[in-house]
Amino acid sequence: MTELSKKQQTRQNKLQKKLRREVGSAIADYNMIEDGDRVMCCLSGGKDSYAMLDILLNLQQRAPINFEIVAVNLDQKQPGFPEDILPAYLDSLGIAYHILEKDTYSIVKEKIPEGKTTCSLCSRLRRGTLYGFAQHIGATKIALGHHRDDIIETLFLNMFYGGKMKAMPPKLLSDDRANVVIRPLAYCREKDIAEYAELKNFPIIPCNLCGSQENLKRQAVKDMLKQWDKQHPGRIETIYTAMQNTAPSQGVDREQFDFVSLKRDPNAKNTGSVSEADLPAFDFTDVSNSGHINLDMTQRIDVVNTFKP
Repeated sequence: MTELSKKQQTRQNKLQKKLRREVGSAIADYNMIEDGDRVMCCLSGGKDSYAMLDILLNLQQRAPINFEIVAVNLDQKQPGFPEDILPAYLDSLGIAYHILEKDTYSIVKEKIPEGKTTCSLCSRLRRGTLYGFAQHIGATKIALGHHRDDIIETLFLNMFYGGKMKAMPPKLLSDDRANVVIRPLAYCREKDIAEYAELKNFPIIPCNLCGSQENLKRQAVKDMLKQWDKQHPGRIETIYTAMQNTAPSQGVDREQFDFVSLKRDPNAKNTGSVSEADLPAFDFTDVSNSGHINLDMTQRIDVVNTFKP
């Protein structure tokens, strides 16, 4: 092994530990995988799903619980799709897998005008097929390879083009309540996954249906976030942290918070702003006459203990 190969191996091991730690944290935080689960790991042939399967298999050997992994790929009959690559790779791993064949490509090409974005319809058709198959094989969880960048990009896509504050949840119950979808890579950065996939030499299968389309809205958002990350390191992490710390009462969504019923309590003791809980309130002893009030000359009341638990 050359010196460069040793460096690559060291880097690969370091990335694997990092990704494994992040995936393990996401699984624990959202209770994604439980003892006895049968996890259907959806493979597209892209770097993300390969990395997800690799890390989940690694965690499976170390986890304090027992769970099963079944890999599933949907062959959508795209022209030139290399049908032998995934089966050969999965055979080399020695794990259970299924290759589903369904010509959704023709449906998408028929329904979507040339040059328009195909991703939405393609994903809906794929999701419907996979949901049904999950029930057929008794899968209790469906694992998808969306990472942190995907989640943040989806937030801005929905904000800019859909008028909604909505992203991809790390764990989702389907509308019919028949399937639970998990995203174990929710804490992982795309650039870490891309580097790991390159070092692992995963047999990547490009998506010729939508991957070659230019000027997609998602790509525009991705470019925006990359520029932010370059100009303001740490901003992407802050955005994701903000998504984990929402405050409905500080927003404007009437469905999430009952603004209509908000009323002051006439019997409440005036103790000052809650945001200044450690500061005493003012005692306005004489406000009979209108005019200026010098707060520096106004008596303060010691109300510090009022806010202590």
